[in-house]
Amino acid sequence: MFDVRPLPRTLERALQARIDQKTKPFGALGQLETLALRIGLVRNSLTPSLDKPCIIVFAGDHGIAAAGVSAYPQTVTAQMVANFAAGGAAINVFARQHRIDLRIVDAGVNADLSALPGLIHAGIGKGTANFLEQPAMTLEQGETALGRGAELVRRQYDRGCNCIGFGEMGIGNTSSAALIMHRLTGLPLERCIGRGTGLDDAQLHHKFEILKQALTRHPGLTGATEVLATFGGFEIAMMAGAYLKAAELRMLIAVDGFIACSALLAAAKIYPAVLDYCVFSHMSGEQGHRALLEHLNAEPLLNLDMRLGEGSGIALAYPLLRSAVSFLNEMASFEQAGVDPKR
Repeated sequence: MFDVRPLPRTLERALQARIDQKTKPFGALGQLETLALRIGLVRNSLTPSLDKPCIIVFAGDHGIAAAGVSAYPQTVTAQMVANFAAGGAAINVFARQHRIDLRIVDAGVNADLSALPGLIHAGIGKGTANFLEQPAMTLEQGETALGRGAELVRRQYDRGCNCIGFGEMGIGNTSSAALIMHRLTGLPLERCIGRGTGLDDAQLHHKFEILKQALTRHPGLTGATEVLATFGGFEIAMMAGAYLKAAELRMLIAVDGFIACSALLAAAKIYPAVLDYCVFSHMSGEQGHRALLEHLNAEPLLNLDMRLGEGSGIALAYPLLRSAVSFLNEMASFEQAGVDPKR
């Protein structure tokens, strides 16, 4: 379905030399230099640009919400999608502020959203099944979700977008993300779960016990597609397909928080080279995210203790991507400025 190849590094020495020759001490711009190198490699250019940046927010409901793993009822998913459509959510504010195109996708919300303006209708079902009782989706539904996520990325690419990121909304989806992380990394479940929408200690213990039961119900799963279908959400599976298509198209991928990273983890188990095209926007306040970033050898740009989702970390980190490109393209070299650092 995808053709994701390792990132070519033919320009790496030339890009690094270009960075090192700017009028600054060696390495003085820190992570911005690493970021500029990654962007230049992904775009295969010594003078890269970020064109028509876009965040796609995938929304989907989860059957596991019926087991009380969230502080909020499932109806909040549809209500928040309506808020996105009306332009009132955090991601709307931040996307407007930084002039990022925002697309909202019904990946499988358990509600009739046909009247909402501007919504992309790509739903596979009215939410997933409860994985305490059966797999969240069939393997066929999982494959369909991967394909639909890929198609939405292709549409943005065809509009001239070369920088993209993915957000999510779905009550119960930190439970899905925790189980995906546990099964695909082998890390203890207690390191993978967190408070999600703000669980207290008793609620967090309940969530942990429910997820342990779910693992017992579905033993021995290790394949990424199977794990996605068993524990994932339609929005998580669509994000996984979106990551893979974006990497295939050599787009720069900005990665959001815990749930977005769980989708990337699944994508990377299918095609490891997808990670070559990614920059990580922030470290979430959700407990499992730090361990997941470490597993992916990822260095996040921000650490604001956020755990909102929606692609909000991407929107806030985007100015850093712009700054990395700007210094690479506009900052004078020692030669241009007539500065001799060796004297």
